[in-house]
Order: sequence, then structure tokens, then C-alpha cells
Amino acid sequence: MKLKISAILSTGLLFGCLAALGPAALAQSAPSVASEFMLKNGMKVIVKEDHRAPTAVQMVWYKVGAIDETNGTTGIAHALEHMMFKGTQKHKTGEFSRLVAELGGRENAFTNRDYTAYFQQVEHSRLEAVMALEADRMRNLQFDKNEFAKEIRVVMEERRWRTDDQPQGLMNEALNAAAFVAHPYHHPVVGWMDDLQNMTIADIEAWYRRWYAPNNATLVVSGDVSADKVVAMAERYFGSIPAKTIVRGKPQNEPEQHGLRRVTVKAPAENPYVILAFKVPSLRDVEKDQEAYALDVLSAVLDGYDNARLNDKLVRTDKVANSVGAGYDDITRGPTLFTLEGSPAAGTTTAQLEALLRAEVSRIAKDGVSEQELQRVKTQLIASQIYKRDSIFGQAMEIGVMEMSGLSHKNIDRIVDKLKTVTPQQVQAVAQKYFTDDKLTVATLEPLPLSGKKLGPPPGPLR
Repeated sequence: MKLKISAILSTGLLFGCLAALGPAALAQSAPSVASEFMLKNGMKVIVKEDHRAPTAVQMVWYKVGAIDETNGTTGIAHALEHMMFKGTQKHKTGEFSRLVAELGGRENAFTNRDYTAYFQQVEHSRLEAVMALEADRMRNLQFDKNEFAKEIRVVMEERRWRTDDQPQGLMNEALNAAAFVAHPYHHPVVGWMDDLQNMTIADIEAWYRRWYAPNNATLVVSGDVSADKVVAMAERYFGSIPAKTIVRGKPQNEPEQHGLRRVTVKAPAENPYVILAFKVPSLRDVEKDQEAYALDVLSAVLDGYDNARLNDKLVRTDKVANSVGAGYDDITRGPTLFTLEGSPAAGTTTAQLEALLRAEVSRIAKDGVSEQELQRVKTQLIASQIYKRDSIFGQAMEIGVMEMSGLSHKNIDRIVDKLKTVTPQQVQAVAQKYFTDDKLTVATLEPLPLSGKKLGPPPGPLR
């Protein structure tokens, strides 16, 4: 298994299998540029027209997530997400999902460290109906004690299934708690169990009243739609909802780390595992933060395609690992980590694999990467970006994540352009600069006997 420490979506390079496509084929699938509007109440509306199929995706993104929680309130963003399906003054519990299904659509929601989002995908003529439903629960959510009592038990069971009963969940939780001692990324998105057990319906309602407002939300619509008509509908359904004064908490900045940290997790598992997490910069300024692009490319050199360095060397050639990986989440509201991870093969210890993973980065720091290797990575990058945009849901996701991070959807193509300019020297420079003990947290899984217990599938997005 390959463990991931990021939640919901990684917005670094997504390397696909379309590298063989020529420029003409790639250009044919490029959708239109997104249009942006602002309602008088401060709600941003972004429309990405794509007329290749008669469907539409609506997403409402609230700029509030686990990053906005404090001690004692962890998990509340996710708990409210569950309650958003529990009825309004107009629609009873369960009616929202039933109505979307009757329209032939699909719907869901997800909570991340940085945001909470709700979506529906429907036949394009049904967009107005789901927009009316979404606007209703932005303004008129009901808070029933009995429904909350049932739903918070669902959330706690979700925590048990995703974390308490999953070695990868326990490991990710312990890693983040060790890497971040002050920043809210210390806390799991699902929340600590004690906080969930002591959460009240009043807590949930207060969170809703504080954060769920049009001026803290972005409406993203993609698909076979007209931007002018979408904006007119948004004005009709969302425009009358009053803005609120959004007061964000005091900064909970992470102090400087001054030495290696280690955490060990003992849990029933089939194989040991190790994750190395280095503190590195995230992308804040699209034009200036060249190191973030170099780190993205470094991640791809190590683990961006089938024959990338980690897998080729440690799994296929030397056979010292069953699986390996590298990851870098560059677009976040808070600090970020660059991870190296893997499961050692028989005869290799986690300590030995840890050293071997670091050796691959050290090799790049010493010898660099060739222009040929870098060009191969960039070809994969261009193809993967086009592949993402072949999905109207993927387009809406990309726009929403950019907006929630403060980078603006208008910079999506600019980021691709900047990635193309990364040089071998810049990749070598970040490999030399950031992969030291002083910024490193290591999490190790020591497997306990399974005792006949079968592990479930890896956890997916929180819902």
C-alpha cells in the first residue's frame, strides 16, 4: 500500500499516460477560458464553459476547513458538512439527495484541511434546480438535536474506520501531529475522538452561522452552460442572501523546527512502512516562487511516472522495497511537506529503506538531472494537464482549489508555463537545500499480528 498524508486532493503535478499525444491532438481538447463574476453580496461566481457533453457541474466552495479549527473544536468543519444534508425550512432530512437523484444527477461533499465543498453533476437543463437547492441550505439549514445525535455517531464511526482501524490512517495522523506542533494541520480533518464525543448541536450551528455566507463562498460551474445565464441564476438564488462579517482567528503559525523528529506507530498490519516528511515551501506567489516549481519537478523525477527513479532503482532493480513514493502538495493555505515513503521488501528494514530513499535525493543533489530526463517529465506534465481538463468535474475541482488557496484560477495556465521553465540546476538546488535532518519528521509503522483481522480498503475523501 502507498500511504498519503494529504487529504482529498493533491494539486501538485498529476502525471498521466498521454505523453504520446501530439500537440494537435492535445489542442483539440482544450476548453474555453473561465469567466469570473462577483455578486453584490460578495459571492464569487466562476463559469467554465465546455460544450462537449450536455452536462454541468455545480460546486460551492466555502473557505473554511480544519485549518480554521482550534483545540476542542477539531472535526467540526467535517461534522457540519454531514449536517448540511439534514434538511432546511423547505426541505426535510434526506430530501436534498432524493431530489438530486430524481433529476438524474449525482451529488456529494468533502472536507479538506483548507476548505469544505459541495457538488452536483446533472444534465445541463437541471442546473437551475440544484442551484436553488444549494442556495436554500446556505441560508436556511435546520439544526435538529435528534438528527445531530445520529449523525455525530456516523462521524465517529467514520473516524474509527478511516483512522483507528487503519494502519495508514494512524500513521498519517501521528506524522502530522509530530510535524506540526502549533499549526492546525497538527489536527486530523475528521477530528480527535474526544472532541467529537463532546461536540454539541450548538457548536455546529455556531460554526455554520460564522462561516457559511456568500462572501466566504465561491460558486464554480463548469460544463455545457452559458456564463451569462449562470450568473443570472446565481443572482436569482444566491444574490439575496446577506453577507456576513467573516472574522478569522489569530494566526497559529508553526515555529521553526530545529532537529529530526521521530514517531512510531504500532498497529495490526501486513507490512512495515516508513514516511519521511520534510518541511519545504509551498506556492504563494505564482511569478516568484520558483523553488515550489522545482520541488514539484523533483517529486516527478522521483515518482512521476512508471520508470521514475524511486521505483526503478529500489523496487525493480535492487528489489529492496515492495513499494515507494514521493509527494509534494504545493497549493495549500498552510505549510506543506515533501514526503518520501515506502514499504521495505523482505530482508530490508525500515531504517535501511529510510536511508535508501534519502540516498536517491542525495544522488540528485550531487549529480543533478539530465536535460533529457527533465524533458521527459515535462512532456508527462503537459499531457496530464490536458487529461485533467477532459473532465468537467476535474476543471471545476482545479478552479476551486486554486481559489481556496488564494492563487486565483486565472493562474492555472501560468503555473504550467512556469513548470516548463524549471532547469536541471534548480532541481538540484532544492535537493541540496531542503532535505536535511533539521526539517525532517519520520513516521515508522511497526506491524502487529493481524489476528485474523482483514483490513478494509484505503480511506477515500471525507464525507
